Order: sequence, then C-alpha cells, then structure tokens
Amino acid sequence: TLDPLLIRAARGEETERTPVWMMRQAGRHIKEYRDLCKKWPTFRQRSEIPEVAVEVSLQPWRNYKTDGCILFSDILTPLPGMGVEFDIDDKVGPVVTPMRDWDAVNKMHLIDPSAAAPFTGEALRILREEVGPETAVLGFVGCPYTLATYLVEGKTSKEYLEIKKMAFTEPDLLHAILKNLADSIGEYALFQIESGAQLIQIFDSWAGHLSARDYDTFAAPYQKMILDKIKEKYPEVPTVIYIKHSGALIERMAGTGVDVVSLDWTVDMAEGRERIDAGRAAAGIEGPGGVQGNLDPGLLFGSQETIKERTEEILRKAGSKGHVMNLGHGIEAATSEENAKFFIDTVRNFRH
Repeated sequence: TLDPLLIRAARGEETERTPVWMMRQAGRHIKEYRDLCKKWPTFRQRSEIPEVAVEVSLQPWRNYKTDGCILFSDILTPLPGMGVEFDIDDKVGPVVTPMRDWDAVNKMHLIDPSAAAPFTGEALRILREEVGPETAVLGFVGCPYTLATYLVEGKTSKEYLEIKKMAFTEPDLLHAILKNLADSIGEYALFQIESGAQLIQIFDSWAGHLSARDYDTFAAPYQKMILDKIKEKYPEVPTVIYIKHSGALIERMAGTGVDVVSLDWTVDMAEGRERIDAGRAAAGIEGPGGVQGNLDPGLLFGSQETIKERTEEILRKAGSKGHVMNLGHGIEAATSEENAKFFIDTVRNFRH
C-alpha cells in the first residue's frame, strides 16, 4: 500500500495532487471546539486527556478532509518531563518559573517520554486507527531556542531581552539550557514517531528575532541535533521546519538538512523555492528540498474568489512536486469554518 499523499509529497515524490492541511487547524476557529471548551476548560485538560486531544485533532479532519491530521498539543507539553513545570493562562499564555542561573539549569533532567507524556503516545496511536491509511498523522515539537525563550523570559515576550541578555553575557549558561532541551526534545520526537506520527514538524517560532550570526550560534545547531536524531533512527520519516518571520533565514533553514521548509506568507513561493534549493546546495545537501505553505491566513477573511485566485497562484508557483499546501502561519481564531473549508476544497480540487 502507498504511504499517505502528504508523506509522499514531503519526500519529494510525484503525487496525484498537492496535499493540504493548516497550522492550528484544530482549535478555536471551530465551533465544536469552542463548545468542548465548556466541558474541558483548561488547555492542559484538552491536550493531556487522550480522548479529548483525539477529538479535537479529528474535528478539522472530519469537517474539511485535510490530508494531514496533526496532534492537538503544545510545544511546552514535554517540559514537566525535563523538570520544568508550566501553566497556560488563558489571557497571558504560557507561564514558566524563569530560569536564569546554573542552579535552575542543573535541576533539568533528560525526559522519559513514555512516563512524562503517555497521553501523547496514546493520542497518536488512536489517531492512526481513526484516520485510516490515506491521511498522514503529524507530530510536532518546539525547538530549543524557542523553548528557551519561555524558560528564560518566564512567559511570552515582545522583545526577548532576557534571553538576549543571557546570550550576550552568559552564553555558556544559555548553551547548557539549549543542549538539555535538544537532548530531551530529540527523544520526545522519536517517541512520537514510535507512537504513530508519520512526519515531524519542528517549530522555532521565535528564532526569527535573531540576527543571522546569533541564529547560527543559538538556534540552527540545536535544530540540527533534533533533525539528525530523527534522520539517524527513522530516515524515512519526513521533517518540516517552521519559523515565523523567517524571510531572512530561508537558506539557513534549508541548510539544516530538513526535508521541507515551511514558508511564512511574506515570501513569494517561487523565490522561496529557489532560495531553499540554494541553501541546500550551499550546505552540500543533495536534491531539491520540499516546501510547505504559504497563504496569508488573513486571506481567509477575503472573498472566496480571492481565496481561490491566491491559493491557485501559490500552487502553480510551487509546482507539482515536493509541495505541501498550508497557510503561512496558524489559522486565525476568527476565521469562518466556511472559508477554511473552501480553502481546503480549492487545493483538493486543483490539478497541475
């Protein structure tokens, strides 16, 4: 039997059509999800009770027939398994006790994923059974630099001054945090694959705030540790990287050896493909890399005529091989389900 369409496309194989899913497809834009929140009021309940996480993950797949079904979870979910507690406040977002000295860092330990996040494994196993062989079950992890921003800042930040201060005054301390995170996140990614994830997307959301030199020092090497760990053990499982505001970093992202670079909406798709190829070539990596994205999520607030025109323009520019259609960032909570479905249908109906 053939692997799911999305997996074949992510590997760069010829496919009968371009696959599609949406970042953040499970969640607030869907009425069923908002109703479910009344019964399960906290994010951690919704993401850490397997049957609830499964139901939330399945909603967009059932409603829109997306080619990928991504596990409903959070990049912070594995942190308690490393000795770092967190909470998610509905107003503020994630809250962590700030980690700013060696004492705090030395309390971190390597994760044992099946003990720390058994619900992740359970949810992935159930999803594989529920969606059947045509649909890809997608796992994901946060990258060390982005996770470190939460650990060092203590919450979401606008300017990231605490982590930058650490980078420029105590780089060894930051590198120790990043290395601990990379070791554990690599294990957590393997655990997701062993539980049924057929692709892993790595998110380094806040690495787009770094200068090129600091990206090469504090972000890329730790992304690569995770990617290398996956490639070494499961070379057939495709990997995707996404960074918000990453227009300046595309060549560097491609140079990590990741299979697919997910572009944000600020980059022209045709130029993005050229830059991914250039980044791979400069790093001595064979073959063209895959691409994911990159419709502006704001376009889903436009007319259906505009959604169709812009979606098909991206599909044409990306070409028929090695493209997974997606948004250039997560779907906005206020998006209508009708327009979300129209976007998915547009891609499913398009032929090169």
